[in-house]
Amino acid sequence: MADKEPQALKMKQEIGLIGGISFISGTMIGSGIFMSPQFILAIIGSPGASLVIWALSGVVALFAALSYAELGTVIPESGGEFIYILRIYGSCPAFFAAYTTIIVLKPFGATAAALSVAEYVIAPFYPDCHPPELVVKCAAAVAILVVTIVNVINVRVAIRIQVIFLVAKVLALTVIVIGGIVELVQSSSVIVENLKVENAFKGTQYSLNNLGMAFYQGLWAYGGWYNLNYVYEELKRPEVNLLRAVIIAFSLVTGLYLLVNVSYLTVMTPKELMSSSAVAVTWGNKVFGSWGWIMSVAAALSAFGSLNGSYYSGGRVCFVAAREGHMPDILAMAHVHRLTPSPALIFTTIISLLVLIPGDFQSIVNYFSFSAWIFYGITLSGLIYLKIKKPELPRSYRVPIILPILVLLAAICLVLAPIIDDPQIEYLYVTLFILSGAIIYIPFIHYKLCPKLLTKLTVFLQLFLEVAPEDKNL
Repeated sequence: MADKEPQALKMKQEIGLIGGISFISGTMIGSGIFMSPQFILAIIGSPGASLVIWALSGVVALFAALSYAELGTVIPESGGEFIYILRIYGSCPAFFAAYTTIIVLKPFGATAAALSVAEYVIAPFYPDCHPPELVVKCAAAVAILVVTIVNVINVRVAIRIQVIFLVAKVLALTVIVIGGIVELVQSSSVIVENLKVENAFKGTQYSLNNLGMAFYQGLWAYGGWYNLNYVYEELKRPEVNLLRAVIIAFSLVTGLYLLVNVSYLTVMTPKELMSSSAVAVTWGNKVFGSWGWIMSVAAALSAFGSLNGSYYSGGRVCFVAAREGHMPDILAMAHVHRLTPSPALIFTTIISLLVLIPGDFQSIVNYFSFSAWIFYGITLSGLIYLKIKKPELPRSYRVPIILPILVLLAAICLVLAPIIDDPQIEYLYVTLFILSGAIIYIPFIHYKLCPKLLTKLTVFLQLFLEVAPEDKNL
């Protein structure tokens, strides 16, 4: 077997610093800033509190990203939470992380981003009403399929799309910021009323459930801070570029988010903001009049870039989990010519399309966030363990231990707050679904039942998809 090893394929290191910044900020700036502001304001009840939620969400996400950057230097492998939990806690908890990421988190995230693309693409055709749900979901399915094709065909094309669309979305948000400043200079009555000290926090809902739901939406908008850890092995000079990309991306995104929210409140009343299904379009119609559709195009491009970045990293999680023996072998193979993990990407596409059928944006974000922060918390507890028990492990970067502790506490609050304050049966369903992974893990992963059947299926799909195993020693 040893003489065949040189023929194994390797994923190439294609992502430089600019590409890394694009993957983080390009995935963060997506559907959230164009879909979450109205939900956060409606949930929390006041403009001042909504801005606090946006700022605190950025702080929590930054602390988490910095902690993940240290984990990436201690465990220099692709795969995100799965690979970190595997190396720290072992096979069983790692399987549940992979199972949840592949079956729940990445498909739910991709579906929510695709729904955002669809909402903004269709919004100009239905200026006076909400578009039909079937039309939105069909457009979202098309967006998912287009992103799949791009990522299957060529890694470099997917990276270029991230960079190009990042420029487009930053320009779009800059236009919103400048438009808000112009409106403020011309007529400051709306923003003065919205953000007066006596009015800014009037009507704030302080319940645990409302705070939890608001943070779910806020942290969803910052989602993507973890994406570079999923593709660590494809990053050039990762020991340097990972941290630099995180810091630059967060400086850009957090500043833009706060300024954009102020611009929204400059142009619209809280009631107008909460009643809008496509807030950037409503903003564009009030500022640009008949040219408001431009904002619809910009928001759609932004969400598409986020969808592309999420898809790129999601396929790699599936790929790494299969490479470690926690998913079928076919998912750990790359195309023999294009060197893309096409089986993993196709699998993610199928799950995303299934999630799209019954899902709506707000529910998808809530269930995504509830599930995600369970495993973010477990991962960060692993970093705390390594810092205390194994400080001698080599790492090119360290964070103060207080940062992962604070994020771990935030994760515990985010998971428990909605359940304690307003328990809903859906959260029980999500928890039971995560635990149902044991039905797969025990017979097929632990005891390795039916290996011959899986081998035959793997050989057939390997020939059909023109894929081959990738070298484990990247």
